[in-house]
Amino acid sequence: MYGYLFSVAALAAASAAGYQSMAPSGQWYGHTFTRLPRWSKKLALSYDDGPNDPYTLRLMEVLAKHNVRATFFAIGRHAQQKPQIVRELVAAGHVIGNHTYTHPQLIFQSETQVRIQLSTCQSVLNDTIGQPVKLFRPPYGGRRPAVLRIARELGLEPIMWSVTCYDWHPTTAEQIEKHAVRQIRGGDVILLHDGGHVQMGADRSQTVKATDHLISRYKNEGCEFVTIPQMLEK
Repeated sequence: MYGYLFSVAALAAASAAGYQSMAPSGQWYGHTFTRLPRWSKKLALSYDDGPNDPYTLRLMEVLAKHNVRATFFAIGRHAQQKPQIVRELVAAGHVIGNHTYTHPQLIFQSETQVRIQLSTCQSVLNDTIGQPVKLFRPPYGGRRPAVLRIARELGLEPIMWSVTCYDWHPTTAEQIEKHAVRQIRGGDVILLHDGGHVQMGADRSQTVKATDHLISRYKNEGCEFVTIPQMLEK
């Protein structure tokens, strides 16, 4: 009986540990920024896996139409392929973050591999935009204490999210918006994708449409769209 109970407890602990290593709101392995308090009227749009031609550029057009600035977590090897898009994002007032060089699941990487992924991406982005990148988002949200420690040693603040829109799957703008509306309460960091981690050219046309709809909807409700660094300001 005791052996059975011990096995059940161990399984539950392992399950909880696995959840905490991937869940956006999990804080077991170290603090990460996820959101502001729910009473806040601020919202932050964030996009992963770019730059991606042409959809990052189309997103920029939508954001410019609404006079909104967003935060883009770029994959280093994509930034090497399309450095001009990264520079155009910064010139338009958007914020660039580190999303590793090749988008691996960092939970299963050695500390040496984690450091190479983050530092290589950091070098690419810093050289591209001529200023230090200060934010980091782990691919798939996967992290463990060593990942967060290495990120901070490199001067990077780990950033998660509080609203998941599931736009990396084939979907529609209506479905993306439905996922967002179900979760948004205020003070949220919204996870969207301007690219795909496998290769350049992922179709993000529905994300572009959904972004347009979401900005209009929540501006009409009195919300303000800000960048993640603006959320982090004291």
